[in-house]
Order: sequence, then structure tokens, then C-alpha cells
Amino acid sequence: MTTISDIKLAMDRIKGVVRQTPLRWSETLSTMVGYSVHLKMENIQKTGSFKLRGAANRILGGESSGGKGVVAASAGNHAQGVAFAAQQAGRQATIVMPQGAPITKADATRNYGARVILQGNNYDECFQIASGIAQQEDLEYIHAFDDPLIVAGQGTIGLEILDQHPGIRQILVPVGGGGLISGIALAAKAIDPEIRVVGVQAQGADAVYQTFQHQELTESQSVTTIADGIAVKRPGKLTSKIILDQVDSIITVSDEEIASAMLVALERLKTLVEGAGATALAGALFAGQELLPVPTAVVLSGGNVDVNLIARLIERGLVKSGRHAVLQVLIPDRPGNLQRVLNIVSGQGANIISILHDRLAQDLPLGWTQVTLSLETRNSSHIKNLVSSLKKEGLKIEIL
Repeated sequence: MTTISDIKLAMDRIKGVVRQTPLRWSETLSTMVGYSVHLKMENIQKTGSFKLRGAANRILGGESSGGKGVVAASAGNHAQGVAFAAQQAGRQATIVMPQGAPITKADATRNYGARVILQGNNYDECFQIASGIAQQEDLEYIHAFDDPLIVAGQGTIGLEILDQHPGIRQILVPVGGGGLISGIALAAKAIDPEIRVVGVQAQGADAVYQTFQHQELTESQSVTTIADGIAVKRPGKLTSKIILDQVDSIITVSDEEIASAMLVALERLKTLVEGAGATALAGALFAGQELLPVPTAVVLSGGNVDVNLIARLIERGLVKSGRHAVLQVLIPDRPGNLQRVLNIVSGQGANIISILHDRLAQDLPLGWTQVTLSLETRNSSHIKNLVSSLKKEGLKIEIL
């Protein structure tokens, strides 16, 4: 099993490749949850995630650390970590990524000099493909999590957290295959066995949670989550043993909570995190009953997020908070009635983004016209008052 000595050795080995990321106290988040919270900013690590630490330690410290090429399977972050570390070591990297991997992650991996193969539908299928390539082309396989050197590399985060703030009593860590939490738990517990280490998983990819509940390695039948970086069906054998031995608790959060945490990070914390990177934050925000109210470090594990997803999340968040509304209004098809509607909207202080005026909509009653209004609003009460004002004029309203 990986030891604290291995983790300290990894710290020295990767020092010139990775950066020490800040541990930032958040007044906003501390106020929201009721205890002191510090954010470990691995979302601003080189390559955009913590994965570089383990990949660099594995490639620089492996048995075949010469010029032999390497191959890995990844949804994106491990891919970039392996590609960058291989580039630094002067080695060629081949990465197998799921066909649906975010374009930004695939392009970034290519930009680090790697050959990218888009095959498979998830990490586990990519793993099988990459393992075959390793045998066919005599390449060294770099596992995403189930490797002592990978675990040791990720454990350097635990060393940094406690060096930056020795008073931390609880660490929240996102969990996929288990490499990150295994390393952090080993490092933290070696320094202080009383530190509480809590893993947070997506409900749609909860194999480690089930493993923890059953106290034996358990595989999920399927995985579905917006947190693609932790969408793993089968955790590692090594990491499962470490988790069962070292980790205090594993909790789960929903995709809705992960999405909300991403928006909180953007709007309140002024930082960009991907779904996997926001999972531990979602645990702090929405699973308070599972946590102790003690000084806590939350690992923001990555920031490589598809801008299209961010756009959808922002739009969804605006609707949920009542700051964006789409109203479908049926009005009598007579001159001046559209202006009457617009006057009401203006009088209520809503801002019009767009208008669609349709007199030929299917099932539209004769003599009526359908107007769809996309509006900027203040909150849910504002929308309610606006709808009430329109209904008082005899108009038929539907909130889309």
C-alpha cells in the first residue's frame, strides 16, 4: 500500500511539473454552511485538474520511464495530465477518450502532443480499448486511478492542504475511481489520524458509495451524470481497499445539486469548476447533515468544462431563480392588443429579450393570436405579479 513516504517522494518528483495550488478561505461559503470552509483550487492546476499530479508521478517514476510510449483511457482530465506529463518527459502519449467527450478536452489533449482516439461510450469501455492498444503497440499503460504511483501523486494534495492550513479538521473530496481520495486520505491520516475525510459521489455514478456501504468492491450496472470526470462504473481494487481502510464516510449528491454548485462557484465564489470539480462543493452545500461543523477543506478537483454546458446551466439557473421567464400569451387578434401586452410588461419592470408573434399556430382558436415573450425578471414573485396583471386583462397565460 502507498505510504506517506511515497507521497513525500512524489511531492519532490513532480515539483517542477505541477504547481502548488492555493487553499482559499471563502467567507461566502462559510456563511452559507455555518462553519469555516477553505477551497483547494485544483481547478487552476496546470492542465485544469489534479490529474496531472498522479500522471506526472507515474510517468516520471515508473519502471519504463525512458522513451517508451504511453497509453491511457480518460474522459478528459487524466488524458490531459498524461499528455502533458509525457510531453515533459519526451515520451509519446496515446489517449482513448469516449466518443462523447467534450470537444475542449479532446482538443486540449491533442495540443499537448498526444494522439487522441475517440472510441467507446464511457471510461470503462475506453479502458478495454486502451488496454488492447497497449498490448498491440507495446505501450506502457497509465491507469487513471488504480496504481500506487498515481495514488501517491494525488496524495500530494493532502500534504499541501495541511501544510497550508494545519487547523483543517475535515476534507471533502470528489470520488470517481478513488485515486484522489485514496491519496489524500493516506496523506492526511498519516499526519493526523483524527482528520475526517469524506468522499462525495454523484448519485448516478455511485460505485464507491455502494462499495463503502457493502464493505466490498461493488460495480455499478450503468453510470449517468453530468460529472463526466467521475463517471466510473468500477472503482479500483487498490483504491477500494484504501477507501475502506482510511475514509470516514462516502455521501452522494444529485446532478441537480452538482449543477447548482457549479453556478454557486461561478456567481458567488467567482471561479469556474466542472461537474466533477463541483461535486465536493455540492456535498458541502446540500449534505450538511452528513458533515461536521469544523474547519473544512473542499477540493475543487477540476475546471475543464464545456462552455456549451455552462451556457445551459446558466440558463437553467436563471429560470430556476426567477430571473428569466418565457410566457406564452393568447390575445384577441385585434389591432392594439399586442401593444397593450407590452405596456403591461413594461409597467411591471420586466425587460423583453425576444418576442414571437404567431397567428397561425396549431390549435390556435379563431380570432386569437399567440405571443411568446422571453423576459428578464427579478425573481419568482416578480413573475407571479406580472402573470397576475396580464390575467386581469382577460389574457390567457402559460409559463413555459
